[in-house]
Amino acid sequence: MRYLSLLILAGFAFPAFAAQPQPANLAPLDPPPLLAPDTADEPDVTIVKQTELTIEEYRSGGRLYMIKVTPRVGPPYYLIDDRGDGKFARQESLDSGFRPPQWIIHKF
Repeated sequence: MRYLSLLILAGFAFPAFAAQPQPANLAPLDPPPLLAPDTADEPDVTIVKQTELTIEEYRSGGRLYMIKVTPRVGPPYYLIDDRGDGKFARQESLDSGFRPPQWIIHKF
């Protein structure tokens, strides 16, 4: 049994020793160019702090699409422009209410 396991391990090690040696005239590669981060997809956020609440305005492409209002006392709420017509609807959270079906496949 020991000889069999030794032969198997030797078989895995053989390709490492069979590799071609590297030529002596290899030069290192140039580092990849640095890319500027793509900020086109990120929303612009404007934060306005008042005495009783904080207002965060979210814009994409210059268009205001969501406002988060955080009162000093109480939970934050959101005003969202769903249709893009400039009329905002209040939502208590960003939860859409969509619940995918879930099944128990296996219990541990």
